Amino acid sequence: MPRAGLTSGAVVDAALALIDEEGPGALTLAAVAARTGVAAPSLYKHVRGLPELRKLVGLRVMDDMAVRLGTAAMGKSRDEATAALMRAWRSYVLDFPHRYAAFPDNPLIDPDLVGTATRLLEVILAVLRGYGLEGAAALHTTRCVRAAVHGFASLEAAGGFGLDEDLNTSYEMLIAMVVSGLPRTPAP
Repeated sequence: MPRAGLTSGAVVDAALALIDEEGPGALTLAAVAARTGVAAPSLYKHVRGLPELRKLVGLRVMDDMAVRLGTAAMGKSRDEATAALMRAWRSYVLDFPHRYAAFPDNPLIDPDLVGTATRLLEVILAVLRGYGLEGAAALHTTRCVRAAVHGFASLEAAGGFGLDEDLNTSYEMLIAMVVSGLPRTPAP
């Protein structure tokens, strides 16, 4: 009989708390079991094993990011929406650097992840539609935006910017660079 109140969602919550505190490398069934107050074999009533738990963590990270980015961009368009999306993405990475490191490498090829990954992608594509970007052009632009935000935020979260200059100023410059590279045609 599963422990009262313990659900697969609670197991994921415990896994995320562990990751937030100790990094994704600390994620083991034994560590999650200790955190939830059950024996490790009891977790199999809620998850099929560590690979599934990692997948559930990845789903939660992508879902949280989709909500955060979508909320930031909502009601905005074009440059304002792009800047808001980029700021929200950076904020997520800085708020949850270890959790962000658990983001699946290529979720669009995993049938279990593709729905949530597509929802996150759709947030970005919705912002880019404001520039008239569709199809391949929108996907190429999404990759560029992702690379810019991921690169900067990941370096920042890892302490990779050691000089004294203000990081917010640097990031706003990056946003300006990205935005200036987007189409300047009138909004559709």
